[in-house]
This record gives sequence, structure tokens and C-alpha cells, in this order.
Amino acid sequence: MAYGPCGMQFREAFSCFVFSEADPKGIDCVEKFKAMQECFRQHPEVYGDEIMRDDEDQELPPSSDAPLPSAKTAEIPTVAASPSPEADTPTNAEKS
Repeated sequence: MAYGPCGMQFREAFSCFVFSEADPKGIDCVEKFKAMQECFRQHPEVYGDEIMRDDEDQELPPSSDAPLPSAKTAEIPTVAASPSPEADTPTNAEKS
């Protein structure tokens, strides 16, 4: 993708994202990505697969109406799960 009719737009968008210090990362690159997508649409003979994937992604309904937990509200387990007592018991094949 870095070479071809939209190579310049791709490189600009990609570089912007890589070097972005915005929070969330890349939010300051939206216009560059829109320009890249528009270029892709102008060259369907080259980027037809990319256009179809982008369109499919936009059509997918959200998997749930529930909001995603944020880092502040997400539950973090404080105790690691311990293996079951059977995990240390040798099987019949191991006993032989």
C-alpha cells in the first residue's frame, strides 16, 4: 500500500499514527485517514478489497448496547486462579 496511486496518503496517515502523541493515539490523524480512504475509493481497481473491508466494518452493528468498561471501572482480579487438586494427581497412563 505504501506504493501505488494512494501511496502518499497511506504513508502520511501511517506516519501520523506512529508518531502521534495524542490521547487516544492517532485521534489527530483522522483527516489523513479519511483522505487515504477517499483515495482508495477513487481507485477501486487497485484497492477494491480495502474498500469492501472498510464498508463491511462500518455496517457491522455493535455487539452489545452495554458500554465497554473503562480502565477506571474495569474489574481486575486480585487473586490468581489456582489449579484444581486433580491437576497434580497422576493419570493411569502416568502411573505405569
